[in-house]
Amino acid sequence: MLSQYLKPVAGLFLCLIDANFASAQTGRFQQSVNYQMDVSMDVKTNKYTGTQLLTYTNNSPDTLDKVFYHLYYNAFQPGSMMDVRSRTIADPDRRVGDRISNLGPDEIGYMHVKSLTQNGSDVQFMEQGTILEVKLDEPILPHTSASFAMEFEGQVPVQIRRSGRDSQDGVRYSMSQWYPKMANYDEQGWHANPYIGREFYGIWGDFDVKITIDKTYTLGGTGYVQNPNEIGHGYEDEGVSVQAPAGNTLTWHFKAPMVHDFMWAADPNYQHDKIQMDNGITVHHLFVPSEETSKNWDLLKEYTPKAIEFMSEHFGQYPYKQFSVIQGGDGGMEYPMSTLVTGGRSLAGLVGVMAHELAHSWYQGVLGTNESLYPWMDEGFTSYASSLTMASIFPRENQNSNVHFGSYRGYFSLAKSGLEEPMSTHSDHYHTNRAYSSAAYSKGAVFMAQMGYIIGDEVRDRGLLRYFNTWKFKSPNVNDVVRIMEKESGIELDWYKEYWVYSTKTIDYAIGEVHPSGDQTTISLKRIGLMPMPVDVVITYKDGSKELVYLPLVIMRGEKAEEAGMPKRIMTQDWPWVNLEKTIVLDRKMETIKSIEIDPSKRLADVNEENNKVEY
Repeated sequence: MLSQYLKPVAGLFLCLIDANFASAQTGRFQQSVNYQMDVSMDVKTNKYTGTQLLTYTNNSPDTLDKVFYHLYYNAFQPGSMMDVRSRTIADPDRRVGDRISNLGPDEIGYMHVKSLTQNGSDVQFMEQGTILEVKLDEPILPHTSASFAMEFEGQVPVQIRRSGRDSQDGVRYSMSQWYPKMANYDEQGWHANPYIGREFYGIWGDFDVKITIDKTYTLGGTGYVQNPNEIGHGYEDEGVSVQAPAGNTLTWHFKAPMVHDFMWAADPNYQHDKIQMDNGITVHHLFVPSEETSKNWDLLKEYTPKAIEFMSEHFGQYPYKQFSVIQGGDGGMEYPMSTLVTGGRSLAGLVGVMAHELAHSWYQGVLGTNESLYPWMDEGFTSYASSLTMASIFPRENQNSNVHFGSYRGYFSLAKSGLEEPMSTHSDHYHTNRAYSSAAYSKGAVFMAQMGYIIGDEVRDRGLLRYFNTWKFKSPNVNDVVRIMEKESGIELDWYKEYWVYSTKTIDYAIGEVHPSGDQTTISLKRIGLMPMPVDVVITYKDGSKELVYLPLVIMRGEKAEEAGMPKRIMTQDWPWVNLEKTIVLDRKMETIKSIEIDPSKRLADVNEENNKVEY
């Protein structure tokens, strides 16, 4: 029973499985899976064989007459869709480029299903690149389960993108996307997208995995080791002396509850450090010691627990009792309960990539948004969360007061480049890598930072916690996060979603004419950009005092509360979005004014700040 792993952490009851997770709302449902896999790896040939028993539960109202599996390793072959896309896109990923087209027979990756049965009977299946299409003789009725038994074989490609062997860091195996994985079926139907190098979408369930490999190799990744005192390698209980097994191999047994993927990494030279946090979470670090890694990976042990504590407090309680940071991969990549990161980094770089990949545990691992359709809801929210985390656990001198400065700068660059595409674009179908990455990471982070400008930072922060607790393990979409923020703030936000997500219209407000009128001052404000927003105008007087004029949009049907740290609000007037100009009258003489500025907090993503301030 995997339920034994879902238990209190430091007095907090971690209820991983919501009683109603299969039907979060009317018309919404979650399929569920239970994987049992037994795999043998030959470290000389880099080939492996495996068996898989998959129990698939159809929680949908639909009868399924076919299913699909992902065969990700087939992407690493000359002529694959990933190969063609990587060579023909306008700005190729430097890690990929034309490398796949030059792979030899012993360097390619492949994954082939040798046999497949449903409930004990053979079924027809056809391999089409990275997708296995399965025609069912026995349809899976609503609210019933089916059992699929499979034999499969694979070859690990040389490390190119995310997964592979013999990386530039010298890590032998980064085993992500390594097994036939059932595609997800939700209220939008099947998501059997070919793998061309972008994002993933999986089904939550329980994994029971046995891996047999050369006994000199140390493993780490998703899941709790079930036989620590048999395999050792730093997993054994304190005081236990592990006896070396007979033969050349060792079988590792992992179990992982309520995850949507399973990654493992292996190397004979891994150093394994284990840290027990006060709240019961165990943190593992695995890396290959060298001049470039040893010092900073040792220092990293101080920061990973701090990051877990900060994120749990601000974004929702981390729901597993383990997290592993593992050297491997081709940069940084998130997986359930773990991450693969390259190792030869500065301390700031290493802590930064750890914090970013860890934050994915919330937005990719537990909330599990469909990254293919909404990559910005994962990468963007993760970037937002990791920036806050880094500012807290790794403060640096001369740090910009806006911790999301980098995200805003990335968005402004994209908006002015002429390459921007709406964030509603499917992640595989962006025309350029730059448009994808800037939209997913930078503009996605600005979505959440700017939300604080619209509804107030404190309200937005409460909304983020409510979002996590409401939608964990339920794959929310853009409407779900917007509705949470509406409920928390009492403000209508559909306009924000429509402009920011579904268009590339930009924000540009300006201070217009300012002139005296007796004991008063008349200020003209202009909307130049095509996207309307509420506006904070701060007036600074020559005596050093400040006042704020707040101009919410009529379509907000509400207003944010006064914010701590902001000047006293002296005026609130609605601004209809159809009006391109707004005039306000201050009961102060013009000669008393030192400056007038739109949003000195810099949370408004105004693409032209030069017209936001006048000084006298």
